[in-house]
Amino acid sequence: MADARADGIAERRREALAELEDVDRQLADLRRMREAVHDDDEHDPDGVSLSSEWSRLEGLRQTRIDALAALDEAAARVERGQGAICSVCGRPIAPERLQARPQATTCIDCAK
Repeated sequence: MADARADGIAERRREALAELEDVDRQLADLRRMREAVHDDDEHDPDGVSLSSEWSRLEGLRQTRIDALAALDEAAARVERGQGAICSVCGRPIAPERLQARPQATTCIDCAK
């Protein structure tokens, strides 16, 4: 069970890293675009402003970083041999929940 959980965490971590890399690429593209644009895009009626897009991407980036931190914490718990115990009620976290969300720290009932 612990091996399967560790494998699930590792897979999710790879996915989260790939998503972070994608967002970082989009941010780099946006930086290049901003350097090339000298007009006032904030009042462009034809689309989303570069500042709005920058804000959206920074939010996505932070979400990916937070997900990686949660996955790293979950991997550390598995490595220490800590069972999948709910941090709120102390009951075991269902294997189905851990399969869907390997970084979960609460059981389904406490997550509601």
